[in-house]
Amino acid sequence: MTAKKNALGRGLGALIENADELKSKPSASINEIEITNIEANPWQPRSHFDEERLQELAQSIKEIGIIQPLTLRKLDDNKYQIIAGERRFRAAKLAGLSQVPAYVRTADDDTMLEMALVENIQREDLDPIEVAISYQRLIDECQLTQESMSERVGKKRSTISNYLRLLKLPADIQLALREKQISMGHARALINIEDASTQLMIYEQIIKYDFSVRKVEEVVRELSQEEPKENTKITKQPIPEEYKKLKTQLSNFFKTNIQFSRGNDGKGKIVIPFRSDEELEKIVSILDKANSL
Repeated sequence: MTAKKNALGRGLGALIENADELKSKPSASINEIEITNIEANPWQPRSHFDEERLQELAQSIKEIGIIQPLTLRKLDDNKYQIIAGERRFRAAKLAGLSQVPAYVRTADDDTMLEMALVENIQREDLDPIEVAISYQRLIDECQLTQESMSERVGKKRSTISNYLRLLKLPADIQLALREKQISMGHARALINIEDASTQLMIYEQIIKYDFSVRKVEEVVRELSQEEPKENTKITKQPIPEEYKKLKTQLSNFFKTNIQFSRGNDGKGKIVIPFRSDEELEKIVSILDKANSL
């Protein structure tokens, strides 16, 4: 297992025995395999395949064929399983091909999982959540620490850590990141907020007002900032749970990010921020309605 994991840092090719030899003698190494004899990889890390891009790839395959062969493992005399190239396989089926070019290798289940995960991480068209899930599976199922994984996949430990932290975000925000409604920068800023309800509130405002990453970072800093020092030094205390709920209620009521702070002497302040005269008018209107009740 150790030798196999050391190969991870050199990428998918290093995990496939004699890969360099295969590349140097493609005519002797590539097999034409019947599509009906190929099955998907049960450890495939990618869960979403863009249908429009698949159709584009299928059209390209119809015109010029498959340029990069699939990599398969042999299950028995007539059955094969995909190690790498499931997107090409799906597009080939859409294109109506009956056979596909492939390298056929021997691999056990553990190696299959590692190959699929590493190949997935090295792709450029994955969404951040897919990458994060792949990192988490390498940790959970291949028993790698963040430090050892950093060495094996050639990524900084901080990069791996930032991806893994995305998995702590609420499901709605993870989905928005996958669907490119928000960017990795937005998500990384939201991670610094511990309260899930506040994360969701800020996320909703990102969507509604098209907040930039810098704006979200500013909002997060404002929510996290300490009380300014005055004549008497006041140490900021953790906000009790009931005040956190009040802060969330006020934020929802005024449709903006209420800033709530409290010192150790019980003193504090509530700030209702606004971005424009129009937003200020809405806040005043809400207050007027509340006073008339």
